Amino acid sequence: MNDIKLVGAYASPYSRKMRAVLRYRRIPFRWIIRGSREDVGIPPVPVALIPVLAWSDAAGHQAMVDSTFQIQRLESSYAARAVKPPDPALAFLDALIEDYADEWLTKVMYHYRWAFTADAAKASHVIPCDQFLDLAPDALARASAAFAERQIDRLRVVGSNETTAPLIEASYRRLLAALDAHLRSSPFLFGGRPGASDFGIFGQLSQLTQFDPTSSTIAAEVAPRVVAWVNRMEDLAWLEVAEHDWASRESIRSSLLPFLNEIGRVYAPFLLANTAALASGADSVECRIDEARWVQPPFPYQAKCLRWLRERYDGLAAADRELVDGALADTGCAALFRPR
Repeated sequence: MNDIKLVGAYASPYSRKMRAVLRYRRIPFRWIIRGSREDVGIPPVPVALIPVLAWSDAAGHQAMVDSTFQIQRLESSYAARAVKPPDPALAFLDALIEDYADEWLTKVMYHYRWAFTADAAKASHVIPCDQFLDLAPDALARASAAFAERQIDRLRVVGSNETTAPLIEASYRRLLAALDAHLRSSPFLFGGRPGASDFGIFGQLSQLTQFDPTSSTIAAEVAPRVVAWVNRMEDLAWLEVAEHDWASRESIRSSLLPFLNEIGRVYAPFLLANTAALASGADSVECRIDEARWVQPPFPYQAKCLRWLRERYDGLAAADRELVDGALADTGCAALFRPR
């Protein structure tokens, strides 16, 4: 891979995730703001999402979306400073937590950004300027109003409403508490070096703890250690790592248990209900999450996420699956991988 470009936006958690991955891995790249005059000549991608990872190789100029698969593409091209644990069981758990960050924590991020008046006002006025610094006041006012209307209307799509708000906000606080406690003994989820799951959580927290007023105030009050960790994660090029920095198999269940409990508590029930709704052709996902009623439109991509996780689980060797099963036992996550 040569001439690597990352096209994204500062307010995009996945853009920040991938920029941090490239920085940590010390892979030369060029950061390009989406919609800027430098955002030209990028090969087309199947869907208009960011970030876009573009590069050239023997096959020509290429580009792709989806941060999870972008990380995998980089892992296949660069050996040094990998973000996937070499142990297959640990790599599976890392993928599970990354998926939770990408698909559940983004609900939390979207809720805090658009369900609170002050947060929505900030986002709707600042984010258009990220792309166009020279917007005239009247143009900014129009862009801000249109942006806010569109984004607030999408709250129902991610499941944020008056009924689910307490559930979403409690889930955020539990994550902050779990990560704050974990950081007292380990700088990253899988030991002394970051995994893809760290970057997934970082991407969402780059918004929740650094940009959006309500959620950043909460983080500073109850988990200052997490805020400092997010600052570090932004650029880990300075960090020297070795293979022995990965956590051991023996320690992994106890260290990850709070995170796996949270995934089993909120994300696993949604994944199962979403997949069932799509299979039955239902118009909405309706289930109970943490004793609250959850309703939202079904989301096909998240059904794919569950399918990919199941494929990874089914591909584990017997000894690796045994370790994974032990880690997931009594967390609520095992329901995702029961015989189907």
